[in-house]
Amino acid sequence: MSVRRGMWSAGTGDTSGYGRIVREVVVATPAAGPLGSWYDSVRDRLATLVADPFVKVVFEYGELTFHIPREKLAEAMWALRDDALLRFEFCASVSGVHYPQAAGAELHVVYHLQSMTHNRRLRVETACPDADPHVPSVVATYPAADWHERETWDMFGIIFDGHPHLTRILMPDDWVGHPQRKDYPLGGIPIEYKGTTVPPVDERRSYR
Repeated sequence: MSVRRGMWSAGTGDTSGYGRIVREVVVATPAAGPLGSWYDSVRDRLATLVADPFVKVVFEYGELTFHIPREKLAEAMWALRDDALLRFEFCASVSGVHYPQAAGAELHVVYHLQSMTHNRRLRVETACPDADPHVPSVVATYPAADWHERETWDMFGIIFDGHPHLTRILMPDDWVGHPQRKDYPLGGIPIEYKGTTVPPVDERRSYR
């Protein structure tokens, strides 16, 4: 069993009061069918449209997640949107996750899809290594993903190949690093604001 301590990475000078939290890291296990309801039909339909589309299928807390290899992502997203039996027409969000201890799959991208036609929700997840942080853009399939992919690049450094204009959206253009990665220093960067310098968090008073 592995555990995670605190809200952020160890050694970041956490002054939030959460530094003593100890949480067990639970890894989702692949689901064994039948899953019930519409879940089996959607999984089976995608498998007929895309060859070997799944790394694993997870069904937890009443939510279905397809883990898809990045090489199959573009094809799978087209099928999920356009097939009459699937019709996940709306991509509600695209977000990143950083698992620094998952060797070879440190960076994940999560997509939340909704079918207006069938009133269903689905999560799609793909992964890429930190050494090769490339994932195909889905903007051609879901134009609403444009700014979501830009934010994921900005915060996590995941490069969306084929994006029409992959630039920072929250941080300044000349910002170094990606602030939501687990290895990003927690407040460890001096900030200047109207002539006043804010010191890194590890140089401030600790409230522990």
